[in-house]
Amino acid sequence: MAPEDLIKEAIIAQKRAEAPYSNYPVGAALLTIDNSVILGCNIESKAYSTTLCAERVAIFSAISQGYKDFSAIALITQDGAFPCGSCRQIIHEYAGNIPLYIAKDLDNYDTQTISDLLPYPFG
Repeated sequence: MAPEDLIKEAIIAQKRAEAPYSNYPVGAALLTIDNSVILGCNIESKAYSTTLCAERVAIFSAISQGYKDFSAIALITQDGAFPCGSCRQIIHEYAGNIPLYIAKDLDNYDTQTISDLLPYPFG
């Protein structure tokens, strides 16, 4: 799947975000090795520490559906922000060094790997 196609899926996920406190919707689209796409969006809580990021929602959803092997993930935010530290660790543990397409729209995205973003992960 082309990066732009995966980003389009992340845009769909972003529209499902529940971000009433930050007003910062994030979407993620995780591509499995068999070309299934698992979506995730950020879901906020008043108790901030219980909020979940889009990347972790996508990865945990995929795992709960029986997927374990991934080939890419696309992330969409309003400003092209990179994943937080917690998400970087989860991506490292469960998805490995797959390409990350980090976008603010279809025409503006950056390609990274988790080893670029998390040079000294736990584990």
